[in-house]
Amino acid sequence: MTAKSETADREDKLILAGQEFTSRIIIGTGKYESGQVLVDSCRSCGAQIATMAIRRVDSERHTDEIVPPLKDLCITFMPNTSGARDVREAVFAARLAREALGTDWVKVEIHPDVRYLLPDPVETYEACKILCKEGFKVFPYINADPVLARRLEELGVQAVMPLGAPIGSAQGLKTRAMLEIIISQSKVPVIVDAGIGAPSEAAQAFELGADAVMVNTAIAAASDPVMMSEAFALACQAGRLAYRAGLASRSQSARASSPLEAFLDEAMQ
Repeated sequence: MTAKSETADREDKLILAGQEFTSRIIIGTGKYESGQVLVDSCRSCGAQIATMAIRRVDSERHTDEIVPPLKDLCITFMPNTSGARDVREAVFAARLAREALGTDWVKVEIHPDVRYLLPDPVETYEACKILCKEGFKVFPYINADPVLARRLEELGVQAVMPLGAPIGSAQGLKTRAMLEIIISQSKVPVIVDAGIGAPSEAAQAFELGADAVMVNTAIAAASDPVMMSEAFALACQAGRLAYRAGLASRSQSARASSPLEAFLDEAMQ
């Protein structure tokens, strides 16, 4: 890496709710075989933000094995309302999280469909309206819907978190076309959330211009989560650098990297 690119890399900070972060990976805390594996994975990928379902915060394991070690790593908590089925449950969970973890950050997740866990757009919008008015730093998990993303931005959310594919499905960026629209028109950070199953897919999200990615199952369910988390860190760095460098435009026809027209003209004379 050149001195110029090293300087640019240091200056490329992710800013969420007025806070600066050098890492662009948000790590989930579910599905790990132990708290130690989670902590080691966070350390390996350099994550500085972790999301956690508030309904699990009061469990003994989370209280003892996860929350204190992550605090020791100076992790910023983004509690989520996973499991909420409507506005009332989501708002209640957000208020509980503020008391339990001492943070006004909240990732709003409302998915009444237990099979596909797709976010309810109407309930999500209404919950975000209430929580923004109450001073929360709101991060809504949504379908890759450009219109909804814009409406939520108008409410005052700190970022939008459109899905790439259903939660835990590891299907990759199935919503790529809509993600491109959301990224192109958004004035708040765009965090690609859910469905990323491989480091290469995280790199693709950054090549599109995403500001961050949320990863859980792809790391936690790997044979070696700590090694996989490192792989994600490298992929995210590569994808972000590629985006900032400017990808070559695509063409339907071939373009010679070393044009031969002039050489052939001279040779035929």
